[in-house]
Amino acid sequence: MGSIVVDVMLKPEILDPQGQAVGGALPRLGFSGFTDVRQGKRFVLTVDGDVTDEHLAAAREAAEKLLSNPVIEDVVSVRVLEQDSEQDEDAEQ
Repeated sequence: MGSIVVDVMLKPEILDPQGQAVGGALPRLGFSGFTDVRQGKRFVLTVDGDVTDEHLAAAREAAEKLLSNPVIEDVVSVRVLEQDSEQDEDAEQ
């Protein structure tokens, strides 16, 4: 099975209250050096077999039409999730 990752972020001019709340909490919890926090959304789309160019094109179209709100969000990434990356992310959690 293959997976495609779609990352969506609020446009820079849109206020991000959740990001601001996290940004305010970081120093109180001892995490310093961060100047801004923006929150976003991540979608993982799974396909049977290997990811093809057609799958990626369909994922890009879905990202623009369904997974994001183009008025306030940008699709920042549509990419194949590599197996090693998936295992690394599972280990981090």
